[in-house]
Amino acid sequence: MKALITGIAGFVGSHLAEYIISNHAETEIFGTKRWRSPKDNIRGILDKIHLHDCDLRDLSSLITVLNEVKPDFIFHLAAQSFVTTSFLAPVDTLECNVIGTTNLLEAIRITKIDPLIHICSSSEVYGQVTKDDLPIREDCPLRPVSPYAVSKVGEDMLGYMYWQAYGLKTLRTRMFTHSGPRRGEVFVDSFFSQQVARIELGLQEPVIRVGNLDSVRTFADVRDTVRAYWLLTQKCPPGEVYNIGGEITMTIREMLDMLLGMTSYQGKIDVRIDPALIRPADVTLQIPCADKFKAATGWSPRIPYRQTLQDMLDYWRQELVR
Repeated sequence: MKALITGIAGFVGSHLAEYIISNHAETEIFGTKRWRSPKDNIRGILDKIHLHDCDLRDLSSLITVLNEVKPDFIFHLAAQSFVTTSFLAPVDTLECNVIGTTNLLEAIRITKIDPLIHICSSSEVYGQVTKDDLPIREDCPLRPVSPYAVSKVGEDMLGYMYWQAYGLKTLRTRMFTHSGPRRGEVFVDSFFSQQVARIELGLQEPVIRVGNLDSVRTFADVRDTVRAYWLLTQKCPPGEVYNIGGEITMTIREMLDMLLGMTSYQGKIDVRIDPALIRPADVTLQIPCADKFKAATGWSPRIPYRQTLQDMLDYWRQELVR
């Protein structure tokens, strides 16, 4: 069997490749990346995967890769995934995520291959929900409040449309907050973990810069996430959409307090709000209902969020002295 991972050099893509290598060795792994993408996340598995330079905005490059690989599964993880960046570069975000996904689905249709296709949407599509919407189910109205969220609504609906119109075997997931080692520094718990590690190493003053600490998030570990994505392709029928999320819910403030309890720094660490970290519009309440996915696959989270935070902090301790 052949699995193609778009964005394999990214945070989730690299963890998914590692999961398949460790647990499903019979599956041959192929990955797409842009020619300029760093390989840091996959440096330990380069001899176990097949890389193809490709750009989602270039249809011909996708057609070339698909004709060569002919995958049985496609995990479409490549995206511009930073919410804050999407406010600064909305057109680029939409082109990468919406046009890029259209090109991928068109390339599949044009080459007449018949893979199972995982379209990775996001819990951000639900936007700012009310308490009456909790826990958030798949039929909750979509109210995106960032260019990134709008782009993920586009990806999500493209997956549905290509299933309905052309019979492409798409499966859509709306994953809630997930973290772990190698998480990009622009994401809140990784951003805080990096700052704590920098303080421990004497690389910055003992001050943590923060944005909105009152947002409520439900956290999961990326290693549980990629296990869920694999089960999705093994147990779920095409055309469906699933929420996936962890079971630990807390405010960003509570998460930061947990992280600060792990530091080896002996002095006092101040916490200061940085206005530059406040988004023009924010999603402040995310509590998922993942019952549909759990019933279909038997999946449940295994890794405690405290372990996730510890592993992220250890990752930054190592990276900053590399």
